Amino acid sequence: MKVLIVGSGGREHAIARKLKESPQVTQLYCCPSNAGINQIATSVPVKATDIDGVVKFATENHMDMVVVAPDDPLVLGMVDALEAAGIKTFGPRSEAAMIEGSKVFSKNLMKKYHIPTAAYEVFHDAKSALDYIKEKNEFPVVIKADGLALGKGVIIAQTLADAEDGIQSIMEDKIFGASGNQVVVEEFLTGPEVSVLAFTDSKTMAPMVSSMDHKRIGDGDTGPNTGGMGTIAPNPYYTPEMAERCMKEIFLPTMEAMNKEGRPFKGCLYFGLMLTPKGPYVIEYNCRFGDPETQVVLPLLKTDLYEIFDAIHEERLGELQVEWEDKAAACVIMASGGYPKKYETGKEITGLATVEQLPDITVFHAGTAGKDGRLVTAGGRVLGVTAVGDGLENALDKAYQAVERIHFDGAHFRKDIGRVKR
Repeated sequence: MKVLIVGSGGREHAIARKLKESPQVTQLYCCPSNAGINQIATSVPVKATDIDGVVKFATENHMDMVVVAPDDPLVLGMVDALEAAGIKTFGPRSEAAMIEGSKVFSKNLMKKYHIPTAAYEVFHDAKSALDYIKEKNEFPVVIKADGLALGKGVIIAQTLADAEDGIQSIMEDKIFGASGNQVVVEEFLTGPEVSVLAFTDSKTMAPMVSSMDHKRIGDGDTGPNTGGMGTIAPNPYYTPEMAERCMKEIFLPTMEAMNKEGRPFKGCLYFGLMLTPKGPYVIEYNCRFGDPETQVVLPLLKTDLYEIFDAIHEERLGELQVEWEDKAAACVIMASGGYPKKYETGKEITGLATVEQLPDITVFHAGTAGKDGRLVTAGGRVLGVTAVGDGLENALDKAYQAVERIHFDGAHFRKDIGRVKR
C-alpha cells in the first residue's frame, strides 16, 4: 500500500514510524514532512492546508490511503475533498471535525446530551463577556477562543485585570484572527488532567492508553503554556474504574451525540479530561491525534496501525482487537531557547546517532531540517525523546539519559516530566 501522511511534526513522525512497521505499507509519503520523517518517507513539497495540492498529488500518484493528521486541514474539509476524489482517507470529515473547530459547538453539544463539562456562557462581544465575568466575580475563570488557535487559545484569568487583558487580546486585538469572534467563558475546574485518544468508526469506540501532557514551559508547571513539553503513558491517575466510568459517561455518549447530530465521527477522537472531586469532566475535544501524546501512546501499540485505519474507514473497528504493550512510555520535548516566545532556528543538532542506537529509545522530530548535510533546528519544539520501560520511573530514567546526550545551542527541556504532583 502507498500511504500519504499530511503534516510535519512529532505526531506525524510517530504515525509514520508505526505505519512503517506494517507489512502492508510498502511506500510512505509525507507533506510537507521534516528531517526525521524524511529518513523513512518521501517528502512531498505541498503545504498541509493545501487541499487541492494534496488531492492532486494523491490522485496522480495513486495513493491507497491518505492520513490527515493536523486540525487545520481536517476542519477545512480535506477529508471531504479526498473522499470525493475516491481516495481512502483516515480522519473525520469537516462536519465532524467541528467538535474541535468550534468550542461553542462542542460546549453546546455537551450541554444538549448531558456530557459532564464545566458550566459556561458564550459571548459575541467583549463588553458582554466582561460584564458577565464582573457579575460572577469568581476567579480563576477560563476564557476560550471559539476557533482553532494552535492549542494556545485558552486563558486562565486569575484576576479581573487578567480577564480584561484576555478578552481584549482575543476579541478586540484578534490575536487568533476570526477564531476570536466568539468566546466561551467557563468555570475553573480542579483535579488531575488526563488525555485519552480513542479510535472510532462512529459505531465502536476503542480508547488508547491514557496519557498526561505537561503544557507549561517551566519546571513545577510554571511559565506560559506551550504546545506540550512532555508526556507520560499510562496516566497514573486514570484507574480501570475511572476508565469504565469515562466510557459510560463521556466516550460513548459523545460518539452517539455526534451520530444524532448527523456528524458521524470517524478517526481519532481526543478527550481532554479533568478528574474533579465530582467525577470526570471534559475540558476539550480534539478531532485528531494529540501532540505530544501520540509520541508516548503509539510506541505501546501492538496491533498493526494500518489495519486499524483501514477498519475505521470501512466501519468494522468492532471486528478488530486493538492490543497494547503492558509497559510505560515517557517523552521529553527538547525545545529551542526562547520558546514559546521568540526563538532562533538553524542551530546544529548533535548526538542523535548514538542516542538512536540505545534500546527502547525513539527520537521523534518535530521542528528539524537538513542544511548542508547537517541536522538543524527548524521550530520551537525540536525533538521528542521517547523511552519505553517496564514502569514509569524506568521509562523516565531512560528518556532523560538519552536527552543528556543530545545537544544544540539554547536547547531547553523540563526536568520534571512525570514527577509533578497534581
